Amino acid sequence: MGIFSRFTDIINSNINAILDKAEDPEKMVRLIIQEMEDTLVEVRSASAKTIASKKDVSHQINKYVQEAADWEGKAELAISKDREDLARAALQEKQKANDAADALKEELALIEDELSKLQNETAQLQEKLADAKSRQKTIIMRQKTVSSRLQVKKRLDSSAVDAAMGRFEQFERKIDDLESQVEAYDLGKKSLKDEFADLESDGKIDDELAALKKKMQGKSGSASVSEVKPKSKKA
Repeated sequence: MGIFSRFTDIINSNINAILDKAEDPEKMVRLIIQEMEDTLVEVRSASAKTIASKKDVSHQINKYVQEAADWEGKAELAISKDREDLARAALQEKQKANDAADALKEELALIEDELSKLQNETAQLQEKLADAKSRQKTIIMRQKTVSSRLQVKKRLDSSAVDAAMGRFEQFERKIDDLESQVEAYDLGKKSLKDEFADLESDGKIDDELAALKKKMQGKSGSASVSEVKPKSKKA
């Protein structure tokens, strides 16, 4: 049968290997499933024809078997009537019928073998088809996800992104320049907070200065008293 070559290729195919080589996995999945479905229809049609052939051959075998039995009966009748010539002729016809039946039995064995293969391979194809359909959505979703990621990668690696980042950095530098200009205008000007900080700092310095003066005055007073004290006379 011409079906078997393509049918066997599908049965033995590795779907993942096919998809790896495909430019459009989504399209390939649909084609694989369509091919499996078409082949399954053809195989079922071939199976139906084979079953019909089996029935026809079986019917012919039964016909020849019955015919052989009929000729045997006629041979017995001829013997009973002392007609050996007719009995011999009847037995010859019986042999022809048996030979035809035997030939058809060989043909029937081949048909049954072919039918068995068809049934086994049909079951395998149905299993493959069910597996492909169950994985179809997942494969398509993965393909779309990978394609989207690939597009993003290509855009990130493109010169357009580098140019955009260059413009972004240039814009940042302009903002830095503007901020520097603003700071230059405020240079030397004190804010209200700075004024109060200065007051607090001056207050601390005044306190330290007063304490230092007091300390120095204390030292100066002690030195004056030492100079005024009378010296004791020797006896």
